[in-house]
Amino acid sequence: MKFTSSQALARAFALQTAATPWDRATAFDAVIDQTISSQQIVGLTVIAAKSGRIVYERSAGFGDREAGRAVEPNEVYRLASMTKAVVCITALALIQKGKMSLDDPVSRWLPYFRPGTRDGKQPVITVHHLMTHTAGLTYGFLEAEDGPYHKLGVSDGLDNGHLTLEENLRRLASAPLLYEPGTSWGYSLAIDVLGAVIEAVAQARLQDVVKTLVTDPLGLESMAFSVPTSTVVATPYADTQKPPVRMTDAFSLKFDQGSIVYSPSRAFNANAFPSGGVGMVGTARDYLTFLEALRTGGNGILEPAIVSAFASNAIGNLSVSIAGPGYGWGLGVAVLKDPNAAGLRSRQGSWNWSGVYGTSFWVDPSAELSVVALTNTAIGGMAGTFPTSLRCAAYAD
Repeated sequence: MKFTSSQALARAFALQTAATPWDRATAFDAVIDQTISSQQIVGLTVIAAKSGRIVYERSAGFGDREAGRAVEPNEVYRLASMTKAVVCITALALIQKGKMSLDDPVSRWLPYFRPGTRDGKQPVITVHHLMTHTAGLTYGFLEAEDGPYHKLGVSDGLDNGHLTLEENLRRLASAPLLYEPGTSWGYSLAIDVLGAVIEAVAQARLQDVVKTLVTDPLGLESMAFSVPTSTVVATPYADTQKPPVRMTDAFSLKFDQGSIVYSPSRAFNANAFPSGGVGMVGTARDYLTFLEALRTGGNGILEPAIVSAFASNAIGNLSVSIAGPGYGWGLGVAVLKDPNAAGLRSRQGSWNWSGVYGTSFWVDPSAELSVVALTNTAIGGMAGTFPTSLRCAAYAD
């Protein structure tokens, strides 16, 4: 893999801390204090940037409750689906270099990946369909436990199995598409497929392409698909009861029609395939740096026009079911089209996503605001009182 890019230029990117206190800091503190004292969340880190400077940064609770270890200032968390934005930006960097295009059929790069519909049709799936979750795919945890993904043994990327990425995608290609590509929106394994496309285009492992085009240029040393066993990573918990329970491998958590199966040890398994959808770990500060690089125009890893496309609705009026009313979808993130319909005070054009280990972020370009909230508690850290209250606190009168 050989790329000549503006990596050296981008590597200088770093966030500075604001000289004056942020007027929303007290409101953020109140949300965090309530969240930890009520035992909704075991441990968390919240960091926010306003107008290009860090205005808030706080860690609270336990990184490992049973060991009595408090969350460290640079705690590493399992990012889960916050990985998707990083992988989509990697794909866009390849597109910017002319190595691939949004209109490329996936089969051009992955000849074996040709799933069909239930009625026997074999439609063309494009890179655009993958990045916008309109390819007709889904996740195993979103189907009933006797569904085709389960019968075929398709991995959602969270377990600690021994499949290769190609083996997993061959199984996925054997399952029928849920709908004709481009006609609906469905959260899915599409970004895992995109990861394989990236590997084929760059002729390199996904983790190496991400490192070359995104994390190294921005100096994001903590963000990776696996880490050495000596690395301290936040212990994950599940809020199936209060206080939340510690996760172990093959921990099952009911979700939608099915269940999410977590294997926390995957973060230390360098042999596990790199899941483009859910596979990365990292710190809140590094992820904020990534978001701010995008919010401010790409910082050398992408041109501003491509960043704008990434964070603009790309699916028309299709309904983004998981995000809820008022949302569209860009080339890797949910995009707020109608704040009133969503019941939010964030501005139109804000973009966000979250992860099933209990993580979330949002970027409000109009307010020049980016916020990352990483927790070690599923699902409440992703979708519940805490992220909702935190977002309200950023805009309260």
